[in-house]
Amino acid sequence: MRQVYLDYSATTPVKEEVLHEMIPYFTEKFGNPSSLYTMGLESKEAVDKAREQVAHLINAEPREIYFTGCGSEADNWAVFGVANALKDKGNHIITTRIEHHALLHSCQFLEKNGYEVTYLDVEPDGTVKPETLEAAITDKTILISIMYVNNEVGTVEPIKELAQIAKKHKILFHTDAVQALANVPIDVKDLGIDLMSVSAHKIYGPKGIGALYMRKGLRISNYIHGGGQEMGRRAGTENMAGIVGFGKAAEVAEANFDEHIRHCKEVRDYLIEKVSKEIPDTFVNGTMEHRHPGNANITFKYIEGESILLLLDYKGISVSTGSACSSKSLEPSHVLSALDVPVEMIHGTVRFTVGDFTTKDDIDYVVENLKEIVTKLRELSPVNSEKGW
Repeated sequence: MRQVYLDYSATTPVKEEVLHEMIPYFTEKFGNPSSLYTMGLESKEAVDKAREQVAHLINAEPREIYFTGCGSEADNWAVFGVANALKDKGNHIITTRIEHHALLHSCQFLEKNGYEVTYLDVEPDGTVKPETLEAAITDKTILISIMYVNNEVGTVEPIKELAQIAKKHKILFHTDAVQALANVPIDVKDLGIDLMSVSAHKIYGPKGIGALYMRKGLRISNYIHGGGQEMGRRAGTENMAGIVGFGKAAEVAEANFDEHIRHCKEVRDYLIEKVSKEIPDTFVNGTMEHRHPGNANITFKYIEGESILLLLDYKGISVSTGSACSSKSLEPSHVLSALDVPVEMIHGTVRFTVGDFTTKDDIDYVVENLKEIVTKLRELSPVNSEKGW
């Protein structure tokens, strides 16, 4: 059966050149970077090189990159690290209703322990208005955390403007940039952010490795205690193969950045155009002006998105009905709810995300099957365009 993968925002395949770089660190180059003999020192050099590669992609200094187990750990470290370090200065955190659950659940945990959290509303296109953020600041606010690119609808937030507001009020600013990395230009110095979470497996690198950018001079509490790894800030023997893979993936992403953006936008727009023309009663969620280059979040009226997903899977096509991290939940997408999409339409929504290996021929195959599936499901649906929901 033909296989077409359209869920690149959930994860990406490891590129061949990345895997090639990683393989020796599972076998002959397995030394512990903390060891003082030659094999250990060579591993330390490999970690240092990867740190430079990741830093270069975002215009940071290598010593501002701290490797973590994943993007979720980086989010947790940012939130809990700031909350603990600044607990004597305040107990108020500002975030949004459309964050990844790694951030939302961290904030909800803090709320149970005496902290106050403001969850900002967003505009119908998913953007946060700077004035909405500024109005929420109090004299107890110690952290503002707003994601760079939304993982479900692909909205790119005005991070630089939001960070400037935080700086004006002398408040630390964190952004979850897991979906943004290598998909939008990122210059941490120009943005003026303090903390940023990223992950390798969204940029054709391995799973199980992420990083937290921490501005030079910033001190927050450590999240994992133990040895002196990661410059004494994050304990645990380094995931050598993962770190090397992240570094190589960052290098490849930087070299291919313009072509990656061009290709993804072209294929994504081709998908949206074909679906809009060939399948009635559909609409795209989120803004098209400031959007992840590969994201097409589309609602199909009168039917269930989960049914579409399962029937597409039968044809070898992989898509998502929302964030892969919450796909087992029966609750409607919190992101689409925040965008005021009606519940019944949320359930009819599918997230398509294209990547470097997606072709227009793939899209033709998907839309051909999608038309047939949607038509059949609507024939079986108890509602239709005439009856309404």
